[in-house]
Amino acid sequence: MSNGLLEGKRGIITGVANEKSIAWGCAQAAAAQGAQLAFSYLGDAQEKRVKKLIEAIPGSLCFPCDASDDESIDAFFTSIKAEWDSIDFLVHSIAYADKEDLAGRFVNTSRKNYAMALDISAYTLVALARGAEPLMPNGGSIVAMTYYGAEKVLPGYNVMGVAKAALEASARYLAYDLGTQNIRVNCISAGPVRTLSSAAISGFRKMLNANAAVAPLRRNITTAEVGATTVYLLSDLASGVTGETHHVDAGYNILGMFGELE
Repeated sequence: MSNGLLEGKRGIITGVANEKSIAWGCAQAAAAQGAQLAFSYLGDAQEKRVKKLIEAIPGSLCFPCDASDDESIDAFFTSIKAEWDSIDFLVHSIAYADKEDLAGRFVNTSRKNYAMALDISAYTLVALARGAEPLMPNGGSIVAMTYYGAEKVLPGYNVMGVAKAALEASARYLAYDLGTQNIRVNCISAGPVRTLSSAAISGFRKMLNANAAVAPLRRNITTAEVGATTVYLLSDLASGVTGETHHVDAGYNILGMFGELE
């Protein structure tokens, strides 16, 4: 698309698992607005899926990256540098918790699983931002995907809610650190969407139904809507916005109680 909001910009998309991924919705929206994209993948199975998907976005780059391993991150950015002298944005859409911790009581989360969830779901943003910073000499934008479970208790979301809270706090501290380089860091709090990762959450169908039943727009959101908001935050239209968590949840987060008063 000529004269798109991201025309002439290059950026990295992480976390694409399949065509239903929020990250893929972001990638499609960014490409439609003129961006050149580089993708990360983890493992052989994900490599095949990602490479098949990006055939629809000619000129895209694709490299392996285990965001929980610093050496793998270094190798990933070395590969990016070999192709591009700079980037303009990074989309972080990485999260993981053991499935057994996404059901039952949060208090039963083991020390090991707690540390793993926070490492993969929150610290990876810090590590990737550190790798991206030298490639953003003229400034840039980093956007991370979060969820309302970081702010309020959603039974079953458990340790992932804690990890997302850490992600949001990390984004604010990164916004402060990187602001002097004109690098903006924001989060998007997306409403519940059917993805590969959401299938592991106990009671996810209830979350979908509840959101659609009471959200002001009386529906759930789509990955395309998250992608459109991501484009805004990546673009120069959001040049004065940093350290924020922007909700794309059909308004669910504004509610203090459900149902109408008699």
